[in-house]
Amino acid sequence: MHKPRILVVDDEPQIHRFLGPALNAAGYEPVRADSGREALAEIARKPPEAVVLDLGLPDLDGQEVLKRARDFYEGPVVILSARDREIEKIEALDAGADDYVEKPFRVGELLARLRVVMRRQQRQQEEPPPVVHAGDLVIDLPRRLVTRAGEALRLSPKEYDLLAKLAEADGKVLTHKELLVSIWGPAHAHDMQYLRVFIGQLRQKIEADPAAPKLILTQPGIGYRFMADEALRPSGA
Repeated sequence: MHKPRILVVDDEPQIHRFLGPALNAAGYEPVRADSGREALAEIARKPPEAVVLDLGLPDLDGQEVLKRARDFYEGPVVILSARDREIEKIEALDAGADDYVEKPFRVGELLARLRVVMRRQQRQQEEPPPVVHAGDLVIDLPRRLVTRAGEALRLSPKEYDLLAKLAEADGKVLTHKELLVSIWGPAHAHDMQYLRVFIGQLRQKIEADPAAPKLILTQPGIGYRFMADEALRPSGA
């Protein structure tokens, strides 16, 4: 039986000591790399099904490893990041990371995020879902139609474009800059107020309780994540 290979890139031996057995027990084959160069060589030798990448490596910065890997590797990459390095999470997501987990982390959360990014990768290789379901909210992408409990919602073109962009990400965090550039263009890359206003308007229309959103979740200082029915709900979100 094939076990998906997960490359864990971290220079802390204790990370490998507890994460290796946990991955193995969850049905994966853990592969160890203690440095950036070792990781790049392993990815080139035999591409894994997913990579767990620490940003603080002894030889190469984790951001550099990610950028180099993206030249020849299309699989999912989950970043391990320290809590006080928010800007690095943003840079990593903009550079092509699929998700991030903050250190210290719970193994269960990391495994859940791995399942999500690997499922998303599989979907992208197959037919993308034309319809996204999130509770009683249905986003029909081909028809540009959004309904809630069977009733059509009236969204402005920008509101729809923003919601569709979030929904198509299939649980991936989208940074503020990524959303602003894709919806409003490069000239608005830093117009955070645009984004906050439209996110607020969307929540008023699609959330059961806009003050406690369950569908469009804020990733503080980073961006937003849309929670479809099969997406992972982060702990504490």
